[in-house]
Amino acid sequence: MKLQILGCYAATPRTLTNPTSQVLEIKNHMFLIDCGEGTQVQLRKHKVKFSRINHIFISHLHGDHFFGLPGLISTFRLLGRDKELHVYGPKGIKEAITLLLKLGDSWTNYPLLFHELTSKEPELLFEDDKITVETIPLNHRVYTNGFLFKEKLGERKLNVSAVAQYKIDKCYFQNIKNGKDITLNDGTRLSNTLLTFDPPKPKSYAFCSDTSFFPEIIGQIQEVDVLYHESTFLDSEGHLSERTKHATAKEAATIALKANVGMLILGHYSTRYKTIDLFREEAMEIFPNVALADDGKVFEM
Repeated sequence: MKLQILGCYAATPRTLTNPTSQVLEIKNHMFLIDCGEGTQVQLRKHKVKFSRINHIFISHLHGDHFFGLPGLISTFRLLGRDKELHVYGPKGIKEAITLLLKLGDSWTNYPLLFHELTSKEPELLFEDDKITVETIPLNHRVYTNGFLFKEKLGERKLNVSAVAQYKIDKCYFQNIKNGKDITLNDGTRLSNTLLTFDPPKPKSYAFCSDTSFFPEIIGQIQEVDVLYHESTFLDSEGHLSERTKHATAKEAATIALKANVGMLILGHYSTRYKTIDLFREEAMEIFPNVALADDGKVFEM
């Protein structure tokens, strides 16, 4: 699992900082999470292949999280895309995007599929044989969802030495990896645990932005490997976080601590601060394993 931060600053694009967008690579999928202004420039800068993006998840309809989407959709058309593009976001996103396409007489030459969200309860958005993606309802000034990406438990790993010892034919290998026991020609039954190793622990990633301090999410994100939680303000500007329904670094750390996550990544910083190191310092007063998102930064998990 690999997370590429394209942008992680609040409100407006600036000379050296970009609004929210990130790419998550997981089990041969490449998911785009939010699409702030300038996202496609960042995709090119960091050599992300446009053709691998088939699913885009938009948390909410504030400009710093989706104003880059109309341009990206148009660029896909110019690049000759022909496969489906799925866009998941709040109700209204289809109207916003298709109006621009209509006014510019620039309809896509590929299937553009919108999945509009209204539920205030977690819901499953995507599932295949390897992963699931579900919403994390958040508390912001407008309807907002975070997203929870979870790997499924993989197949068991073949113990090559054991299958060689018992002279098991290759035609049984897939059944063994699927967890089945094996009966030898002489009638001896071999437990699957003799022939395999446990699969790796499935990884999980939770994206939570934008939101105020919202303990209701703790149960859903319990023990995720990595939590990205917005931290727009430091504790000294806590009064602003209450008014704008954003979170402080300490509040993000409190969520991480109570959810017992593996690592906390902070982001969505207000640009009023001279250094983002202050966010990590504050958060580490509460939770020990804190990392700072920054434009272009990559997290290998």
